[in-house]
Amino acid sequence: MTIPAPAGASALAAPLTSVEALVDGLGSVGYIASRRIATALYMAVNLQKPILVEGTAGVGKTELALSTAKLLGLPLIRMQCYEGLDEAKSLYEWKYGKQLLYTQILKDRMGERLADALTMHEAMDRLHGMGDLFYSEPFLEPRPLMQALRHDEGCVLLIDEIDKSDEAFEAFLLEILSAYQVSIPELGTVVAKTPPIVFLTSNNVRDLGDALKRRCLHLHIPLPDAELEQRIVATRVPGIEQSLNEQLVSFVQALRTIDLRKSPSISETVDWARALILLHADSLNADLVHETLNVLLKFEQDIAAVEPQISQLLQPA
Repeated sequence: MTIPAPAGASALAAPLTSVEALVDGLGSVGYIASRRIATALYMAVNLQKPILVEGTAGVGKTELALSTAKLLGLPLIRMQCYEGLDEAKSLYEWKYGKQLLYTQILKDRMGERLADALTMHEAMDRLHGMGDLFYSEPFLEPRPLMQALRHDEGCVLLIDEIDKSDEAFEAFLLEILSAYQVSIPELGTVVAKTPPIVFLTSNNVRDLGDALKRRCLHLHIPLPDAELEQRIVATRVPGIEQSLNEQLVSFVQALRTIDLRKSPSISETVDWARALILLHADSLNADLVHETLNVLLKFEQDIAAVEPQISQLLQPA
């Protein structure tokens, strides 16, 4: 059953007629999506719900948002989260330099402006009117969240690594995530004409609040099985020989069975495949793996733990 596209989203209709069409569409822009991923995205877009994408680093959470924007031909607005992120950096701030410049200009004309004021009350009223001008649209500097709400034709909003922000910022996001609007004291309520497609990503650095999770559809992207990972590598590294693809994916899958500080993710697999192509490799051997193991593993203690097992890990490959 096809759910009608949201209002203002006619341009999105073609790739979103079905889950299968979305799988094919994402594949056409280089993102190999499982049916579970495509189903979650299909529901998020058509139900106008933000989607919270969780999983270990490097499994394709951010890439899903980038690929969706590319597929649908929408602008991407990305906000990287960090500890201490606040309203001024995420929503809007005032152009203080411009305000100061205009203050200097008005200062020279203030005497003329107030010369015919008959009472102090009248003079103060005129000054208040001048003050209001400095908190109007020409002095506003929109940040990512407001930019997303103001895209009349819609956009993709990526709130990346939301788990790195604090609980106060989570609470601030709730109005935007539930109603696609935000209240600004000086300007009133800004409501999105076309709700953005919102992705929030999390590496599970900390637990997110229930209020935020209630407003989002949830998607967990696990590490892929061997078949899916081979398809991803083949898409991301055009020209790789099938035999080499199978060998390197088999080796990476075996690595993930070892207790490591950080197991290689999809991004490391792709990087390793590119490195092997760069070195003109057509098959794996112990020496080649030893020389390039630092592409897969990011901690020296992991490399030291794996090196004695390279020959054994290569046997399935």
